[in-house]
Amino acid sequence: MYERLEEITLAEQESTARFSHTVNVCMAAGCMSSRSDAIKDALTKEVEANGLERWCRVRGVGCMGLCAHGPLVSVDTDQSAETLYQYVTPDDAPAIVGALEGPPVERLHCPTNVPFFQRQKKIVLENSGRIDPERVEEYIAADGYTALIKAITEMSPAEVIDEIIASGLRGRGGGGYPTGLKWTTVAKSEGDTKYVICNADEGDPGAFMDRSVLESDPHRILEGMAIAGYAIGAGQGYIYVRGEYPLAVARLKTAIRQARRVNMLGSGIAGTQFAFHVDIRLGAGAFVCGEETALIASIEGKRGQPRPRPPYPAEYGLWGQPTLINNVETLANVAPIIRNGGDWYASLGTAKSKGTKVFALAGSINNTGLIEVPMGTPLREIIYEIGGGVSGGGQCKAIQTGGPSGGCIPAEFLDTPVDYESLAALGSIMGSGGMIVMDESASMVDVARYFMEFCMTESCGRCVPCRVGTVHMHNLLDKFSHHEAAPRDLVLLEKLCDMVRNTSLCGLGQTAPNPVLSTLRYFRHEYIAAITEEAADLYAITPAPPTSRNGATQHAPAQEVAS
Repeated sequence: MYERLEEITLAEQESTARFSHTVNVCMAAGCMSSRSDAIKDALTKEVEANGLERWCRVRGVGCMGLCAHGPLVSVDTDQSAETLYQYVTPDDAPAIVGALEGPPVERLHCPTNVPFFQRQKKIVLENSGRIDPERVEEYIAADGYTALIKAITEMSPAEVIDEIIASGLRGRGGGGYPTGLKWTTVAKSEGDTKYVICNADEGDPGAFMDRSVLESDPHRILEGMAIAGYAIGAGQGYIYVRGEYPLAVARLKTAIRQARRVNMLGSGIAGTQFAFHVDIRLGAGAFVCGEETALIASIEGKRGQPRPRPPYPAEYGLWGQPTLINNVETLANVAPIIRNGGDWYASLGTAKSKGTKVFALAGSINNTGLIEVPMGTPLREIIYEIGGGVSGGGQCKAIQTGGPSGGCIPAEFLDTPVDYESLAALGSIMGSGGMIVMDESASMVDVARYFMEFCMTESCGRCVPCRVGTVHMHNLLDKFSHHEAAPRDLVLLEKLCDMVRNTSLCGLGQTAPNPVLSTLRYFRHEYIAAITEEAADLYAITPAPPTSRNGATQHAPAQEVAS
């Protein structure tokens, strides 16, 4: 069964061996927005103009990670040496090509012996920036689809699930639910037809992890979905991806065609009886469709609104059939786990949070971009070493994780390890992996108002607590932002947070108060400072004294005052 892959791998290796130099141009969305396609064309023309096309090739690759320094170009030689160039323009093509046999172009050179590159552990991103995402041959030459063949020819469905359980992999979409347990539930559910859905509806502000993986390594997602389909007994998969990701969608379509061509998708995969088909469904940009029941409704052609649970999709999902839903990063971990074993994956990370996590660094940080680190890596190391510190030489005030569902962590907790439990203890969540750094100039009231406005706008309107509660919370936060608030507004804001969190139908409303609650917990003085002087004098309000709980500094709740 491996013969076909070996043939493709050997052919690819022979084709590559004749080139002593390979010029790789980042063709992910970030660099494409800065004309990396024009850079690739200019480099190709320069190579041809100098008659070097027989031993030098120019190709497009996926995201190289250091988005802040893009467009990025790397040059590989047959001695496995690599030179990375930053801030490249089409006009730099002659200098780069001219330096192929000599020292690198100093003004463009980007050192790679720095923490940003050296402190990462890449599993999900191991192929990103290394292969051409539009050529299945390069994916196969990088051990692609070997895990799928191993699963369907050497393992039973139960054995595949056992490896996922042993790995300790938890859902990377935000909830952190054990992946193996979810697979087990779907596998045991009764139903003539079952489905696998890849949730690629990435909607968190500042998050671009899923988009980058889809653009840089689309076959990895297809392989993970096919393995999941084999494990649970499904023959059909759907990738629900945002319509705002045209490049990711185009590369997914190409990957699906290519996978069918090499018999890694479709009927009789690799000569076996296993069949698995994948189709794409485009989302219209509704944040609520990231919630699994709303996503299912959207695929079915209905309005994307959540429904009460139970029953859960694992038992009653797409068209009433058992359905497995995992996000992009979760599925991207599946093939490496099957290739290397669950114990290998479980050796990384912490006791309860295994493996690695991909983060999108954004905000006031020097090295904006995409990173992958072992679970348990301290926030300080991510921000000040890998991230290069706060931009402009400022000081970190807070880190926002988890998007609109997350919270703001003050700088005093920078030594906290990044794992599910530690972030939850601070009032935030891992989320899908967005990490926004804020410096001392940031207003935490404005941050809370921004995320509340996002949740208010994105509410589907089905339940009153979310539809109405988010509007009232936003109006209150607006008063604080404009220094027009009264003391009773602080009391009302906290009551609304409690009501919306505990009575909303789905995760959007239930977690919408999180940014407000975390800023009230750690930056309460900013809310009190925003109360008008007249109101403060009228009610003689003073900041509440800090109280200690579980070793963390907190502030007592606002005292209710008469209206």
